[in-house]
Amino acid sequence: MRAQAGDHVVVESRSDHQHRKQGEVIEVRGEDGAPPYVVRWEDGHEGLTYPGPDAHIVPAPRES
Repeated sequence: MRAQAGDHVVVESRSDHQHRKQGEVIEVRGEDGAPPYVVRWEDGHEGLTYPGPDAHIVPAPRES
């Protein structure tokens, strides 16, 4: 998994009782875009995140 600041992390729901979770990557702490990431979640909480197999990155639009 690789990300850049501005990309979004999406964590899919594991059950019917949980909701999909999404947040913006505000800092990449790993080498070459690898985790961990500092993420600002939809509820405003920020935290260090090591995305699991239920997560994927949605790249932010980049200027050409």
